[in-house]
Amino acid sequence: MKPPYSITPLILKQISSISEKIGEVKANYLNMPSPQLRKQNKIKTIHSSLKIEGNTLTQDQVTALIDNKRVIGPKKDILEVVNAIKVYDILTTFDPYSSKSFLSAHGLLMNGLIENPGGYRNQQVGIYWGSKVTHLAPPARKVPVLMQALFNYLKIKDELSLIKSCVFHYETEFIHPFLDGNGRMGRLWQTVILLKEYPVFNFLPLEKLISQSQESYYNILANCDKIGDSTGFIEYMLKIIEDSLAELLNFNNRILTDIERIEYFATYGIQEFTRKEYMNVFKNISTSTASRDIKKGVDMSYFIRTGDKNKTIYKINRALADRKPKLD
Repeated sequence: MKPPYSITPLILKQISSISEKIGEVKANYLNMPSPQLRKQNKIKTIHSSLKIEGNTLTQDQVTALIDNKRVIGPKKDILEVVNAIKVYDILTTFDPYSSKSFLSAHGLLMNGLIENPGGYRNQQVGIYWGSKVTHLAPPARKVPVLMQALFNYLKIKDELSLIKSCVFHYETEFIHPFLDGNGRMGRLWQTVILLKEYPVFNFLPLEKLISQSQESYYNILANCDKIGDSTGFIEYMLKIIEDSLAELLNFNNRILTDIERIEYFATYGIQEFTRKEYMNVFKNISTSTASRDIKKGVDMSYFIRTGDKNKTIYKINRALADRKPKLD
């Protein structure tokens, strides 16, 4: 059975805007990000998602753990980050339509943090604000059936992935299938669902913007609980997605040095390119600036020139391209 929600004029407007931005992302090759950009956004995602749940580690400490460096901090907080790194390292291997894959992700995410990680809860749970119960989750015996119904909903082909991902996120919070880790699993699985159709979500840190509007996030969840409808949450999450895409696209409005442009482009994943393709990424530079950039890239051995005149093609020197540009 389809969970309760309505398609409002605002949702239609948001879907249209998001679709346009995804098209622009593809046109600008931003759906093929550099390894460094993927790493930076993984750091932001992990830090923000766990910060929402009360983790005290800083972004620099998360970075250090990703780089296999020693960090001093609360043991539980460190383990949460280490577990999250393992999950996000294999993000593309999860099947968004499989409850088994969902449980496997929870097992990795919550390993060593709760009893029975990767298994649905077997007791009643509620969400408290102080001493007041703000949400009483469905009985434990209903959880497997409710979650299977939710995965069946994901398989409905005439429903948009953008909508389904928001609904799944909300319903996971509502059903509260686990003793702990429900929030981070809802946010994680929304990304897994979107990633199936849109590669750009592999490195789009939605959690960062949720963390910045954390009070609104919880208020909207509570309001949707009261009315028994996820429409408001869909509108909220679509705005988060829209703003994340806008932030990504704003890359082209940044003032970068020639070396920053060269290093960024060298890690794009493009094997061969022309000057025109270089300018498709950096739309605000002139033809002469692009020519100077590429010449410098050749001089620095980032690019290898082949051909002559109008048949000139440039190749990426993979040995140098694997170096990590310091772009934030």
